[in-house]
Amino acid sequence: MNRELIVRSSPDAVDFALLKDGKLIELHKDEDDNKFSVGDIFLAKIRKPVTGLNAAFVNVGYEKDAFLHYHDLGPQLSSMLKFIKKARTGRVKDYSLKDFPFEKDIDKNGSINEVIKANQSLLVQIVKEPISTKGPRISSELSIAGRYLVMVPFSDRVSVSQKIGSKEEKDRLIRLVKSIKPKGFGVIIRTVAEGKKVAELDKDLQNLFSKWITMSKKLHRAAHPSKVLIELNRASSILRDVFNDSFTGIHVDDETLYHQIKDYLHEIAPQKESIVKLYSGSAPIFEKFGIERQIKTSFGRTASMSRGAYLVIEHTEALHVIDVNSGNRSNKAKNQEDTALEVNLLAATEIARQLRLRDMGGIIVVDFIDMTKGDHRRKLFDHLREEMKDDRAKHKILPPSKFGLVQITRQRVRPEMNIKTSEENPNGSGAEVEAPIVLIDKINVDLERIMKGKFKDNGIILNIHPFIAAYLNQGFPSQRFKWFLEHKKWIKIQPRDAYTYLEYRFKNKDGKTIR
Repeated sequence: MNRELIVRSSPDAVDFALLKDGKLIELHKDEDDNKFSVGDIFLAKIRKPVTGLNAAFVNVGYEKDAFLHYHDLGPQLSSMLKFIKKARTGRVKDYSLKDFPFEKDIDKNGSINEVIKANQSLLVQIVKEPISTKGPRISSELSIAGRYLVMVPFSDRVSVSQKIGSKEEKDRLIRLVKSIKPKGFGVIIRTVAEGKKVAELDKDLQNLFSKWITMSKKLHRAAHPSKVLIELNRASSILRDVFNDSFTGIHVDDETLYHQIKDYLHEIAPQKESIVKLYSGSAPIFEKFGIERQIKTSFGRTASMSRGAYLVIEHTEALHVIDVNSGNRSNKAKNQEDTALEVNLLAATEIARQLRLRDMGGIIVVDFIDMTKGDHRRKLFDHLREEMKDDRAKHKILPPSKFGLVQITRQRVRPEMNIKTSEENPNGSGAEVEAPIVLIDKINVDLERIMKGKFKDNGIILNIHPFIAAYLNQGFPSQRFKWFLEHKKWIKIQPRDAYTYLEYRFKNKDGKTIR
């Protein structure tokens, strides 16, 4: 399995495309004006506690106040408030917390009015970026994430990722971290720490500790509100979270970014530093790696799969709905039940990809093709869980119901990636049409359906606009020659001046329209 990260730079944003065996699985955009990124820490001021919601609205500098629920305050809130007060007045000289007297933890079922009040200073962390009409969601239970570890101030607890299966390895990691962690800080051990030596863990921990010290020194003079700790730039945060030994290439089209990524990789995995390449080709980098085409074909209302099957993806205010369709799929399986299972397994793989690619969150309901056999439903459920195993967003999948519905909840911390795939009609009618780049894919799907249908013995003629006809015949191998190699039949192409750019018809030798 090969993984590649393709980085495209523009004056106002940087786009990151994560490829798995050449297929686009994640797409991120880092915009210069994004002042509220997940992980950023702010010195903020409580606007007002609201008893009825058991929450407070907090001014972090966004047009709408951030929302802070009581359960997101963190048990060590009293210790943090005491530390902030002393740091603001200059009475703290040692920010390491090793000699700092901790306060008693707050009641986990208490009331917001009992622990905070209006105009109070508070350190808060962005856990969900502003989405739609809502302000940021924040937490005052701080965590500073590194490559292998996450450091939690005002805590002493050491915990380990549940994805590390070996009890011996968990015990080893906990023992090592307890021996090196600074007093007054808890640590969460990440999955990628599995098998790592104490020197690597200690280096990561010291880096996080120095970030805490640097942030704490800013508190004395910081205004309200102000960002006191900035999460890594998106390139580094993506590498921190997804990078592993299966990465075979990181391609960047900007020299400054190239050096930043190379330097960061030198820190976390020096043996892989050589896979970072500065792209200097004449074609845009996203076109060179086939990403532009994948974007156009992946973000519309429908998402195509192999052999005619496709998904229909609808969005409502409350949830997302995905419908699985088999299309005119040929039935090579012994019966309808086996065909349904085959299409459903294929759809599960594509759905897992779509959720990551679009960063869809909240409630997702998937209407799979009905299956009567219980073992088939279990197989689908297990396959979907396996496909979503690498999804970094927290999620939960319920087994298929008797109606074939699967319910998924997926954490959303950023606005959903929504790319417009329709374009202005080239014929000038004012209406929008599907992106022309998708046209050849649609023709391929229709041709495959025809070749597997009752017309496969007749001569097939494609009537199409002259510009598209020229494209289908150009180069070697041309698209027409590829059809011949795949279907063992020449497709006659007839240019039609009366057709619009995106119009086409398949006809048989008698001139009757097939499709």
